[in-house]
Amino acid sequence: MDDGRKPDEAAPAPSYRYVVLATLILVYTLNFLDRQILGILAKPIKDEFGLTDGQFGLMGGLAFALLYTTLAIPIAWLADRFSRVWIMTAALTVWSGFTALCGFAGGFWQLFFSRMGVGVGEAGGVAPAYSLIADYFPKSQRARALAAYAFGIPLGSGLGTLVGGLLAATYGWRTAFIVVGLLGVVLAPVFRAIVKDPQRGGADRIESGAPPAPAAPPPPFGDAVRLLAAKPSFWLLSFGAAASSVCGYGVAAWLPSFFMRSLGLTLSQTAWYYSGIALFGGLLGIWLGGVVADKLGAKSKSGYPITPAIAFLISVPCFLLAMNSGALFGGLGKSAAMTAAFLIFLIPTGLNLAWLGPITAAVQHLAPAPMRTTASALFLLINNLLGIAVGIYYFGLVSDLLKPVFGAESLRWSIYTGMAFYLVAAGLFFLASKRLEKDWVD
Repeated sequence: MDDGRKPDEAAPAPSYRYVVLATLILVYTLNFLDRQILGILAKPIKDEFGLTDGQFGLMGGLAFALLYTTLAIPIAWLADRFSRVWIMTAALTVWSGFTALCGFAGGFWQLFFSRMGVGVGEAGGVAPAYSLIADYFPKSQRARALAAYAFGIPLGSGLGTLVGGLLAATYGWRTAFIVVGLLGVVLAPVFRAIVKDPQRGGADRIESGAPPAPAAPPPPFGDAVRLLAAKPSFWLLSFGAAASSVCGYGVAAWLPSFFMRSLGLTLSQTAWYYSGIALFGGLLGIWLGGVVADKLGAKSKSGYPITPAIAFLISVPCFLLAMNSGALFGGLGKSAAMTAAFLIFLIPTGLNLAWLGPITAAVQHLAPAPMRTTASALFLLINNLLGIAVGIYYFGLVSDLLKPVFGAESLRWSIYTGMAFYLVAAGLFFLASKRLEKDWVD
């Protein structure tokens, strides 16, 4: 019987949604692998091209974020009207291809423009995925599903650091870019073969017991903008996430350099050391954030932003403690001090990523199903334009400015100043918790 859906949009089997989620996590892992690999390659690239911290921050931040954030809006408009899966397939191919091209750069500007190309591709990789997950999983499981999707961040960051660092130490930084880029190009057709587009809003109807219905045409883009602009919680959630991302992206990009400069680790040692912190700390924090928010959110919608707000307040002193573990535990020997630092770093690394599931789930509920991709893209525009473009450059610039005073330790003090952004994020999320119930869309 014709229920008004395209064959590609038939109601999915419950087990299939987990296959889709696993595939989306894999693609998101490559997304962050290609995005974050630059951090572990900072030293060999800077040495070859003679770059300052500020120049490298521009290349790692602005070059990527400029088109990544601005193109996300028109791509989201297309994704609300056409196949999200085809858009993600094309995006994966483009960003992976440009990642491989980074390995052929002959100077700063060639690498700068290649990173812009990576941003062009990745502009179509996240907002459509958020929308797909919202249409595969019911509201009661959505924060956990989005938290599981966010596993791609620590997986990609950890693997990018480990694989990129080891390849660079053995074969050079150019080989690292080429290998990880070609991996995504190969995966793109596999992704398209596995993932299907579900009916928009289908999971909500299944959970409510409503019968299947033909998908309504997507509303004009301007309607989505006006709807979200009128909701204070959208701005508070977006700028709260952006404040946290300034520090999150900046720390992720510069911690490998900190480990090499201030802790005396080699490139390969840093690859193993930081990949473990990013992987284990990130996975635990993201999952716990989603689980706790789903439980608190079932009682009150304010639980979604309050969960990461508390996490940020706890993480700041933990992070400062971790960065000073060498001085605090140095009397036990370098090996013991590094082990202590590793264990303490796991705590703030996890807490600082606990916002991903709760906040992205909340944003999905600030607009009806036909507007979800656009809502996600507008949220990501604010989050990433500030988080990536400002965050990575901020730490590099401040490090350059502080170098005459602190010398080789200027990066340490630059990172100290960045912790203030987590406190700003916590404050904005607390304010959002007061307005979210009123702005919520079931």
